[in-house]
Amino acid sequence: MPFERILQSIKKMGRNILLPALLAFLTFIYTSNEAFAGINSMRIGQGVGSLRLVFDADQSFDYKVFLLSDPKRLIIDTQNIKVNPQITKDLTANAFLSEPRLGTVGVDDVRIAFNLKKSAIVKKAFLLAPQSSFGWRFVVDLELVSDREFASRLGSSHAITNDNYKESKVAQKASASKQYIKENSNQKKIIVLDPGHGGHDPGAIGYSGVYEKNITLAFGRELKALLDKTGRYKVYLTRSTDKFIPLRERVNIARRHKADLFMSLHADSAKNRSAKGLSVYTLSETASDKEAAALAERENKADVIAGLNLVEHSKEVSDILINLAQRETMNRSSEFASFMVQEMQKKVKLVNNTHRFAGFAVLKGPDVPAVLLEMGYLSNRQEEKQLQQKAYRNKLGQATVKAIDRYFDNMQRASLF
Repeated sequence: MPFERILQSIKKMGRNILLPALLAFLTFIYTSNEAFAGINSMRIGQGVGSLRLVFDADQSFDYKVFLLSDPKRLIIDTQNIKVNPQITKDLTANAFLSEPRLGTVGVDDVRIAFNLKKSAIVKKAFLLAPQSSFGWRFVVDLELVSDREFASRLGSSHAITNDNYKESKVAQKASASKQYIKENSNQKKIIVLDPGHGGHDPGAIGYSGVYEKNITLAFGRELKALLDKTGRYKVYLTRSTDKFIPLRERVNIARRHKADLFMSLHADSAKNRSAKGLSVYTLSETASDKEAAALAERENKADVIAGLNLVEHSKEVSDILINLAQRETMNRSSEFASFMVQEMQKKVKLVNNTHRFAGFAVLKGPDVPAVLLEMGYLSNRQEEKQLQQKAYRNKLGQATVKAIDRYFDNMQRASLF
């Protein structure tokens, strides 16, 4: 029975006390169904090494289907149609997809995204016109592949679209930006490496008397060589010889070079000689734990050694200086730190809670993403021996290069999720 006839029948029943509530209820049903017109359900069928994803809709629409990585994702951008949020609850257990979610592209376009549990590619994507008892159906076929083949099918250049699909203005700008990056690939990212301590400041003194300043300088030179070899970066060292540089001058060096990333290199020590493991620090208003706070205090005191008087500044002023660090810079620093942890854990032992937070002076540049790497404990006999070995430092360097590559690749990759 049409909705208007239902309303007329109800009116003839008189002014019953339930009438207003009943009218409101029916109006809600009517408007709710109307609001969810478009893509209103989703179902899957799984085969051996394949999966078919079907979206049911009440009208045709335009689409773009492609893959992204870090994490692996299936992306479906839709145009000229609404998408019922309830479809994210329609995904049943399967070996391919997880975590369905909706987002927006531009003003009106809707993005449907899934995490991929395994490497897979989009074999087909097509729209079926209404037939028999079915309405419009949008079909996406996936197939399991090797990691290598998955990597070769990433991004919009391998997308499947229908003939009428047009990139949104946001996507057009992103595409133009990528083209600009491609055309200006000779503009290398600038990295400043900061070997800690130096000169009259030896830093930590190891189990057998090794100086931290010599370990950090050796690693700084070796890491610069590895990064130079990639051809992607322009790398500077705050010091290339055994000399002392005040902490804030190290930050100034990074800013003068207009660094895209700043890495301060250190090796730790502890009274407990069994302590060992690598850690990565980024800036925080307060230290993440007592150990981080003590380490930050010890490193910052090096400024006084060089005659830079910090005593004239109160703790409140020092705290304000930390707070001035830009939030975006801190977020980017943390993002890079997460990549460092992921790559380093494949190579060497890490401390618990590897990514830590402290108020190191060298991390306070307001516009340069920065991390401080503690390569290990020189107070530990085993790690002191390892850090003196070029082969071991090369493992740290290779992992660092991979983390840096991932960080800058991730910055360039257009993604909503």
